Amino acid sequence: MSTHAKRERLLLADLLETAGPDAPTLCEGWTTRDLAAHVVVRERRPDAAGGILIKQLAPRLDRVMAEYTDKPYEELIQLIRTGPPRFSPFSLKPVDEMSNLIEFYVHTEDVRRAQPDWSPRDLDPVFQDALWSRLERTARLMGRSVPTGLVLRRPDGQTAVAQRGTPVVTVTGEPSELVLFSYGRQSAAKVDLDGDENAIAKLHESKQLGI
Repeated sequence: MSTHAKRERLLLADLLETAGPDAPTLCEGWTTRDLAAHVVVRERRPDAAGGILIKQLAPRLDRVMAEYTDKPYEELIQLIRTGPPRFSPFSLKPVDEMSNLIEFYVHTEDVRRAQPDWSPRDLDPVFQDALWSRLERTARLMGRSVPTGLVLRRPDGQTAVAQRGTPVVTVTGEPSELVLFSYGRQSAAKVDLDGDENAIAKLHESKQLGI
């Protein structure tokens, strides 16, 4: 059976193909070509992908990203669609699902929601639960630098604390929308915010959500 991550991978590849290489995305400064190169480098060039998190490795990441950005766009799409090489840990289904579910969901929405006529997808409850499970594990990491207390809340009342502190802002929405909010896509996420007005304004403007 196909995993959620696999389905999001194929959807992302289709969207990138349809949009073409020069379409906007929600990733500031990135076109669809840049986003496609990022996805491929992350999976296929572990020697450079560490630069995503480690500043000392960023120059190497920039060089490798430039190399892949110059590749034919169709080649990048095919590399995304076919997935990582056999020797990659990402080729193992459990690792793929754990590491790529949110990665591919967020980047799929980066492409979709950069278009003027987008609308939220109707996601099934099993997929929403899978996103929530991942978000519960990463909420503290995503919210570690925000300037206010932050609680993520599902419509059914389940919560995850992303940042302790006061004043507290509670962000309510479906897990799919909370994921986007927590990964720095505040302006595109369909959520309700409750709390101190100044804290809400700071949270909306914050560049400190996400990695």
